[in-house]
Amino acid sequence: MSQSIVTWPKEGYHRVPYRVFHDPEIYAREQERIFRGPVWNYLGLEAEVPDPGDFRTTYVGATPVVLTRAEDGRLHAFSNRCAHRGSLVCLEASGKKRDGFTCVYHAWRFDMEGSLRSVAFRRGVRGEGGLPRDFSMADHGLEKLRVDTFAGIIFGTFSEETEPLTDWIGETVGPGLRRLMNRPLRILGYDTQIVHANWKIYGENIRDTYHGNILHTYFATFGLSRYSQENGAIIDPRGLHLHFFQKRGAEDFTEDYTETASSLRSMQKDFRLADPSILNWTDEFGDAKTVYVTTLFPPLMVQQLMHCFAMHQVIPKSPTSCETVYTFFGYADDPPELTQRRLVQANLIGAAGLVAAEDGAVCELVGNGTVGCANAASALEMGGRDLTSGGDTKISDRSLRNYWNVYRTLMAL
Repeated sequence: MSQSIVTWPKEGYHRVPYRVFHDPEIYAREQERIFRGPVWNYLGLEAEVPDPGDFRTTYVGATPVVLTRAEDGRLHAFSNRCAHRGSLVCLEASGKKRDGFTCVYHAWRFDMEGSLRSVAFRRGVRGEGGLPRDFSMADHGLEKLRVDTFAGIIFGTFSEETEPLTDWIGETVGPGLRRLMNRPLRILGYDTQIVHANWKIYGENIRDTYHGNILHTYFATFGLSRYSQENGAIIDPRGLHLHFFQKRGAEDFTEDYTETASSLRSMQKDFRLADPSILNWTDEFGDAKTVYVTTLFPPLMVQQLMHCFAMHQVIPKSPTSCETVYTFFGYADDPPELTQRRLVQANLIGAAGLVAAEDGAVCELVGNGTVGCANAASALEMGGRDLTSGGDTKISDRSLRNYWNVYRTLMAL
């Protein structure tokens, strides 16, 4: 692979060459330098694997991974790829196993830690076939990840060079994660979607604080998220992560806001809800924040939208497609009526969500619009051109400039 596979515009991180959304060589480098590099990747929630024998499958970049809780209660993660011929070993999305995982192809069996435990006909039959006598079972386990947790969220990394997880999370977004993940959880369900756009386009979208009031009709029309409300976007000093928030009802209809907002497609003054109870909200956290979102690099969104809580993972599938996976949850001690409210408000996000359906659509518009643009680039100058300009307002591209600065550093571009 060549040392430099893309020429970045001379302006730097406030210009992004559209080639990075389509080039297979760039996609291949991302797997090694980002997803297998010094990065902590989201694997799941402790509530999804609470007991010994529990497992779930996921991905780190393009690599299929199994997350388990072993008999001793410890968490493990390893590649879901047989050491013999590369077949998937675990075919279920989740479940419970006591005797590990057996590959359907040739019945090589691995334990809950990913170690090879048995091989069908290892000694052959009637003195013929089988493995060599010096074949090492210990050397043919499944590729293992380092695993750690933060506030009940499980992360993994392939790299020995990755810093401790608490340092990776940092103090900017750590308190917000603890705010939401403050007690035992109950998993409420899942939603997935294939989006025909590069994973970084969706990665930009979940960090893009500028589009919410402009794109999302439901947000703007029914007052869930408007720039007239008290809001903010706080970025990690290294640019890795950020959190942003909104306070519904804290309105200040200034002239500069109403002049633009009144002409936006997203502002539909004549729209009414047949059942407005979907907007019912009481302050669970005592801070009046109806929207509170934390995004971690690489793309993971941890979101509170009124009473709807979700992990939103973005998984690369090809240079021009990705999968979004929502994990909806509440608290284990929620009363039934609050669980029902969370489920009703879950209709706002997900593949067909009243809000999030527009996110998938515009990501595909960007994917389609940037095809064949070898020398074209985006212009990320809302709020300024450097990593710190723009303040803490959401009407800024500052979070995206930081995103691309981190990306370029990891990719050595």
